[in-house]
Amino acid sequence: MSLKWTDVYDIAVELVENFPEIDPECVNFVDLRNWVLELDDFDDCPEHCGEKILEAIQMAWIEEIK
Repeated sequence: MSLKWTDVYDIAVELVENFPEIDPECVNFVDLRNWVLELDDFDDCPEHCGEKILEAIQMAWIEEIK
């Protein structure tokens, strides 16, 4: 499965699995973007990401751990 920036919820699940010790409410967007780019299944252009996408990923990550 190949993840794109629009796969917000799938990315959030991957982040929960890869970074269980991280509190997503304290993550800055620079780190979040880098972690998404490092995911094994992620395959999208880094330039296609903006603040709104990162915010959506962060919110989905927060919801996923609750």
